Amino acid sequence: MAIEMKVPSVGESVSEVTIASWTKKDGDLVKMDEIICELESDKATFELPAEADGILKIVAPEGTTLPIGALICKIESQNGQSAVGSQPSAIIEAPAVVEVPKAESQAVAAVLSKVIDVVVPAVGESISEITIAAWSKKEGDTVKMDEVICELESDKATFELPSPENGVLTIVAQAGQVVPIGGIVAKITFGGSQPVAGGVPLGSSQPAPSAVPPKNLESYAAGHPSPVAAKVLAEKGIDPATVQGTGIGGRITKDDAIKAEKPATILAVAPTPQTTKPSIEPQTSNNGLRVSRREKMTSLRKTIAKRLVAVKQETAMLTTFNEVDMKPIMELRGKYKDKFKEIHGVGLGFMSFFTKACAIALKEFPLVNSYIDGDEIVFNDYADIAIAVSAPRGLVVPVIRNAEKLNFAQIESEVIRLAGKARENKLTIEEMTGGTFTITNGGIFGSMLSTPIINAPQSAILGMHNIVERAVVVNGEIVVRPIMYVALSYDHRTIDGKDSVSFLVRVKQLLEDPTRMLLGV
Repeated sequence: MAIEMKVPSVGESVSEVTIASWTKKDGDLVKMDEIICELESDKATFELPAEADGILKIVAPEGTTLPIGALICKIESQNGQSAVGSQPSAIIEAPAVVEVPKAESQAVAAVLSKVIDVVVPAVGESISEITIAAWSKKEGDTVKMDEVICELESDKATFELPSPENGVLTIVAQAGQVVPIGGIVAKITFGGSQPVAGGVPLGSSQPAPSAVPPKNLESYAAGHPSPVAAKVLAEKGIDPATVQGTGIGGRITKDDAIKAEKPATILAVAPTPQTTKPSIEPQTSNNGLRVSRREKMTSLRKTIAKRLVAVKQETAMLTTFNEVDMKPIMELRGKYKDKFKEIHGVGLGFMSFFTKACAIALKEFPLVNSYIDGDEIVFNDYADIAIAVSAPRGLVVPVIRNAEKLNFAQIESEVIRLAGKARENKLTIEEMTGGTFTITNGGIFGSMLSTPIINAPQSAILGMHNIVERAVVVNGEIVVRPIMYVALSYDHRTIDGKDSVSFLVRVKQLLEDPTRMLLGV
């Protein structure tokens, strides 16, 4: 008897997948739930586990594109047995070695039957699927109610998934796998670890659901990073082959990637003084080699790429520039920053000045605070200003709500709170949606000038840059002043040149004379 394995449904909008690679060969003996190949869609890469024990017969080779539901391979039985029943003899015979009273067997079976499915919760109206970023617990671990068991990643944010009950964890969806909303990612068996004999639950001929695979079992996952871990390692410039994975089957998790260090750093800390040979090896290990490597894009990066391309194609984007003399703000901060922090408990940064200036200017130039919806222009009488933040997973834009009503201390508090959550990947969908205008600060990375891309469906974005002392003419004299170039990218379909330039000039006036913001003039 052969079991036919077909391409599973991986999302509402995915109609076909490509076989990226086979981790097992034709004719190999495979075990149930063992990963046999990787499938790739236009949204993500996910792994396909074997549905039974048996011999693998590959139908579709690597590189083949198949529709959902198409036959991908078959698993044939061994020695005339059914594929499902082809358990190793040592495991099948294990229950016979132990005499189990009938009453005890029934009690254990009753306990094992209490299993809860852990499903993907609804995390936003526009999100139909998520990716398992990393498991914080391992197969067979005992977990407590509300304890975080894994991280879920959508194209907008990362979420933590808590356990709904005390019990033993059985992982269904592996790290990197794409799961639709409502899909099962794990199961929780009530009561913790179950009584077993010889690795098999009493009164059962199958391995226990919570049984932990042997540590020394070779696995396809050994040395393979999860999607989030791969991104972190890439940012650090670390080869995954040099990282020891602590995940299931030796898989490299997000925590492994965060803790990983470059081998060169280790060599520098522990030099060998006896001979010069060790110091020569690192210099010649890659001598003459030209190395290239490929990495899968994360869901967030794919979404960012699509949206940025769409904005360039669907809007009439134009950028206007100006320069701001930062001396008045710097003098004001230098004079009051200590007292400000003592009273309000937060530092006085540049972002509160720019946010407040933009909120005032948006009220005076409502077209800049509008957006196109079909054949209508939607005007907003409030200023929900999004602040672009560089997070470990990529660029995110948390929103400061009603910025026009907040004072400097309230704005600074919100900036610190949102930036902290962004660094910890804990921003919610609500905190990143609904902005009416965006500010991005490339100056913190040393950018002198840029043309920022509009954050759709908004109509404009302000770009801040680094502050450099330049020679400028003031009252007929050449003086040295700290100057920042600012850029306003806008949708010319909505905003005319007059409104865009006037808006940027108004922001410049407010920043160069910050008392205007306090007096409302």
